[in-house]
Amino acid sequence: MEDEKQVEAYSLAGRIDGVMAAAYLFHTAQATCVIRGARRVIDLACGPATQLTQIASFNPESHFVGIDLSSTMLAKARAHVAASRLQNVTFCEGSITDLSQFKDKSVDAVISTMALHHLPEFEQLHACFRELSRVLKPGGAVYLTDFGRLKSLKSVKKIAYMNADMQPEIFSLDYERSLRAAFLYKDLAAAARHLLPESVCPYRTFMVPLLVILRTPARPLPATVVAELRRLRDALPARYRSDLEDLRLFFRFGGLSVDPFIAA
Repeated sequence: MEDEKQVEAYSLAGRIDGVMAAAYLFHTAQATCVIRGARRVIDLACGPATQLTQIASFNPESHFVGIDLSSTMLAKARAHVAASRLQNVTFCEGSITDLSQFKDKSVDAVISTMALHHLPEFEQLHACFRELSRVLKPGGAVYLTDFGRLKSLKSVKKIAYMNADMQPEIFSLDYERSLRAAFLYKDLAAAARHLLPESVCPYRTFMVPLLVILRTPARPLPATVVAELRRLRDALPARYRSDLEDLRLFFRFGGLSVDPFIAA
């Protein structure tokens, strides 16, 4: 996405306090308990860095490198990070299938949120996973999440346009295209099993694989971090808070027992 007007509309619709607020907070919480303590983290296809900025704010001791192929999107990302006054995020332009700017075993953690479906074929997905495994240190952390492909076109359209009255048309269109382009859960799980570290486990939302997570085990969170996650949860508007509770519930029923909003 290079057109400036499209990027602007997409960025505004996906702001942290918009319709994606629940998803952002859910993934921030889950990613934080996976990457906690990592010194160097790369974010694959970071986009306008809305999600990355929230994750980085919860992990000030980590340094994040956002990677994206779109120079226009990266300009938005840099502006957003600067406005958020974060000092632990930098960016570089490039493909997530070629991480040659990173040395072997030089990264403590790799994250990616809602981006893998932009890879057009299995070949590119496999190349991305191979590069991830190459640059990740032994015992490093992984948190990858994306849509899972739905079998019914009717379901795709219903989900894509359920918030159409609250967001620019381009955001709804991009949502539909993303759902159509998503990989099947079984294919993501198989690729992870063959190409990612053995510690990576796949999870999906219960019944319908709308969302998929590939991740390494959780690490303990300080009580202060759990308290801040709860504060942000409680501050969500009622509709978004309900969305967050649904995400927690459907992933719990899908086998993901770790819940960062509950103290250990």
